[in-house]
Amino acid sequence: MREELKTRIDGDKSQVFCIWRHRWVRLTPEEWVRQQFLHHLVEELAYPSGRIGVEVAIHVGDVSKRCDAIVYDAYMRPWMLLEFKAESVALTQRTLDQAAVYNRKLKAPYLILSNGPKTIAACVTENRIEFLNELPHYSVPGS
Repeated sequence: MREELKTRIDGDKSQVFCIWRHRWVRLTPEEWVRQQFLHHLVEELAYPSGRIGVEVAIHVGDVSKRCDAIVYDAYMRPWMLLEFKAESVALTQRTLDQAAVYNRKLKAPYLILSNGPKTIAACVTENRIEFLNELPHYSVPGS
């Protein structure tokens, strides 16, 4: 059974409680997609909640960026990079390129793009991206 997300109104702003950041955050359309997707990974696909990082800071060249979410393997190495968009935002080559730039630094074997209704999953090797029909199962050595 899926647990309901905790939401509230603070002043005139809607907020959702992010269990990964341990705080209330503004409930934007992109944040709604992120929270729904991450809860799906944990509650329905048995991904370990403690191996998910949200809004993870990375440096790409001289620029500081934030990854929407990262799932780590048992050794806390990036295993999956997740990029979220609001439902109203199409997943395009530009979205994939954004995730790929982040992943040059992280070297996660999986990239996931989602806007809620549409999800693109890919396996990344050194010189190619193979698109997948479903999300990978979380089972890595040492997990």
